[in-house]
Formats: sequence, C-alpha cells, structure tokens
Amino acid sequence: MSLISPEDLRTRLGDPSIRLADVRWYLGQPGRGRAEYAEAHIPGAVFVDLDSDLAAPEGPGRHPLPAADAFAARMGELGFGTEHDIVVYDEGGGTIAARLWWMLDNLGHPSVRLLDGGIRAWRELGGPVSADAVVHPPAPTRLASAWTGTIDRAAVAERLGSITLLDGRAAERYRGEVEPIDPAAGHIPTAQSAPTSGNLGADGRFLSPAELAQRLEVLGAGGGAVVSYCGSGTTACHNILAARLAGLPDPLLYVGSFSDWSQAEMPVATGAQPGAPKPE
Repeated sequence: MSLISPEDLRTRLGDPSIRLADVRWYLGQPGRGRAEYAEAHIPGAVFVDLDSDLAAPEGPGRHPLPAADAFAARMGELGFGTEHDIVVYDEGGGTIAARLWWMLDNLGHPSVRLLDGGIRAWRELGGPVSADAVVHPPAPTRLASAWTGTIDRAAVAERLGSITLLDGRAAERYRGEVEPIDPAAGHIPTAQSAPTSGNLGADGRFLSPAELAQRLEVLGAGGGAVVSYCGSGTTACHNILAARLAGLPDPLLYVGSFSDWSQAEMPVATGAQPGAPKPE
C-alpha cells in the first residue's frame, strides 16, 4: 500500500523501524514549513526540505530532480535507510509529500507510504505532537542509480495531441486567471485540468480507489500515454499517486512542468478548454 492512515500510524508510533518525514512547504512562503515543523511535528519526524533536499540547484523548472545518487546520499544522511518503513506527510492532503513518496518509490525503496490526511488528520485524531528537533544517525540507503518514468519538454512538445496531459494546479491557474510565480499564465495546450484537490474527500483524505479511477478515466487517463505536470513537478506526483491507488498505470512525470514550459516561451493556452496542439 502507498498510504497509511493516522489511526494505523498511531499504533506504530515509536517503532524504531519507522522513519517519519515532515515535508511541509508553501508556495511563495519560504521558511514557513520549517517554522511549522519547529513549532510542532509528529514525534520522531525529521524535516525534509523540498527546495534543498528534493531538488537540484539547477535544471529545468523550479524544482529539478537531483541526481539519483545525490538524493540517496542525502536521505542516508537524514537517517532514512533502505531497511526503514518511511512515512511522509505534509500539512494536509499530501500534495507536497507526494514528491518524496514518488522519488523514493521511483528509485525502488521497498516501503514508503504517505500519511493520508497529513498532520491535520493526525491532530484531528488527537495524535501527539512535539517541538523536539530530531536527528537520526546516518543509515545505508541503497536505491537505483537513475530516475525512470519521466519526460522532458522536447518530448512533451513532440507528442502534444497524442498524450493525455494532466495539469495538477488549481483551476484558476490552469485557466490563466492568476499566476503567482511563473512567467506566463495558462496551461500547456491539450492539457486537462486535474487539480489535486479533486483526489481528496471533504476530510482531506484520498477518495476510494473506485472514485479515483472514475475521476481519472473521465479526464482521459484510463489508457494510453499519460503525463502529469503542475507548476514545478511537485504536486504532479499527487496525481501519479492517485493513479497508483486507482489501479491505473503510473503517468509519466514532466519534472520541469509549467515552470520549465513557460520559461522556454512555449505555446500556452488559456481558458477552461484544453486547446489545440498548435496555436491556430
């Protein structure tokens, strides 16, 4: 399973075989996630920073993937070993923590799960929190040496019209009504609006596998080549996790996502419709 419920995690709290990763991060609010971790986190959790631990300093888009061996080394330094059951979480629905889930899963870690509902659901359950900083001894981390299941800008551009593109950003960003950070507003032509919030129920937890499958199939992701993207290749991993839970093939991850696409001044569509592969 790729999820763990707060109820199940609570029964294993303090288990030395578990490693918890707090991956809270907020767009346009640097430092907020780390500050919230320092204030209160699930006991035993280590803070993992999206900007410095899960992204390379340079590359396509705002959060390019680090080299696989560099990522494995960093996880080992933080105490996340191959032998550990790793649980990742963020504030709520897992849109940020899904990036770490995808990275570890992609490189073959045998046991990584996302906390369904995040620390919000944990608090609602009455789970304890702590302000104590956590440092684990380094642990051996044996992972694959290269990323798989990714696609770059050139391949996306070449295949427009023959692949299903899922845009995981909020609908208003997809439509081009707002754009808080990237140089253009709108979406990649032909993309379907698939905001990650649609993967979750009112309680902030994932929908059932059947409900997720129905949602993704309506979006055209029930068969054929599917590519997931967002602003910087982070929340796009949430739609990949949703597909996994639904029993569908994993979509490819466009790591650079819209930040890479828009920085390269590629064609952009606006409005509620996907748009044609090439501007008319």
